[in-house]
Amino acid sequence: MTASPYPYEGPQALGQAIEAALRRVVDPEVAMTILDVGLIYGVTVSDDRVHVLLTMTSAACPVADVIVDDVADELLSVLPSEMEVDVELVWEPAWSTERMSARAKLFMGW
Repeated sequence: MTASPYPYEGPQALGQAIEAALRRVVDPEVAMTILDVGLIYGVTVSDDRVHVLLTMTSAACPVADVIVDDVADELLSVLPSEMEVDVELVWEPAWSTERMSARAKLFMGW
């Protein structure tokens, strides 16, 4: 198994399902997954909750609400029904292009 593209704390079995769900969320402004763009800063799983730290490439991102909702929807589709999802939008540390995957950098021509 390859290393997670973000810090993850929780059961391995859920970690794989969570990562797969997050890979289905696309940033519509750049047409790439939020994992390739590097928007997930971390995921923590407790007994009844998944807490996601998410950022945007800019505080002026016009699709932030869409992405937050998509993250929650995708996670709820793979988690046990008793679990809650908490998506926290954060701005520190500031996002930078260094967070992008090699695939995203290639796609952008960098």
